[in-house]
Amino acid sequence: AGSFISTQKNRVGIIGLDTSHSVAFTKALNDPSAGSEFAGFRVVAAYPKGSNDIKSSVDRIPGYTEEVKKLGVEIVNSIEELITRVDAILLETNDGRIHLEQALPVFRAGKRMFIDKPIAASLTDAIAIFNASKHYNAPVFSSSSLRYLPGIKDIKNGSAGKIIGADTYSPATIEKSHPDLFWYGIHGVEALFAVMGTGCRSVTRIHTEGTDLVAGTWNDNRIGTFRGIRSGKGDYGGTAFGEKGIVDLGKYSGYNPLLEQIISFFQSGNPPVDQNETIEIFAFMAAAEERKKKGGVPVEINKVLQKATAAAGKIKF
Repeated sequence: AGSFISTQKNRVGIIGLDTSHSVAFTKALNDPSAGSEFAGFRVVAAYPKGSNDIKSSVDRIPGYTEEVKKLGVEIVNSIEELITRVDAILLETNDGRIHLEQALPVFRAGKRMFIDKPIAASLTDAIAIFNASKHYNAPVFSSSSLRYLPGIKDIKNGSAGKIIGADTYSPATIEKSHPDLFWYGIHGVEALFAVMGTGCRSVTRIHTEGTDLVAGTWNDNRIGTFRGIRSGKGDYGGTAFGEKGIVDLGKYSGYNPLLEQIISFFQSGNPPVDQNETIEIFAFMAAAEERKKKGGVPVEINKVLQKATAAAGKIKF
């Protein structure tokens, strides 16, 4: 760390050492042989506290804290203290319920921030986070690393022509403190929207103990589905159906493609994922939650969005 030059504005801070992402990102950035794609950015400080009551998260904090300390990271006692030591923030806390509260001091300080999945544990909080980002003029984005599956890049480059539809899948472990798909199913849902784009009109869902199948109808009558896996072999992937061909989305290849996007964002301040797409991903999952509770007809995305937007508008920063 002796050669590290703080004047380059490339000091990264982490909030939340309760997820393996914190360790993986730190290892990649602080590796002495890190490539130019990381532009000399390093994790220099971390505030370990994440979830207060999700046991799987709480139990990880001591071990992950020790791991990042070995990688040269200073452990601090508050988010306020962290902000004074860094130029950009990775908000990694597993628990989406506290993301708005943890993000606000970062926004107030005007720091650029990446918020790991899920951006929040409610659609209302997700919208409020983007409202606060705009209010304080502090750029933010959120994404699953599944957005950067190799096949999705090919599709964006036009390999399949116009996309007619897509099916994606991922594990979809349920955590009772979050709506079903927010906790883990978001990985496959994010991949679905990366392929299909925005414009989902309505959502229907079949739910059993071992599987979720969620189908969205887009405004132009295209159909996209997500399969959430809770029994049998879990994996990530999908298929895109295009005018010119049917494309396998390819195998998940780790965090580095996402981390490269994060570093580019820290440099430019330009979010690589449009906030409207992130909001629609959460509206899709919120609609799926409502469909499970109420049954009956498909849930209209607009109605879910209107209600959450009104509630988010009442949240004071």
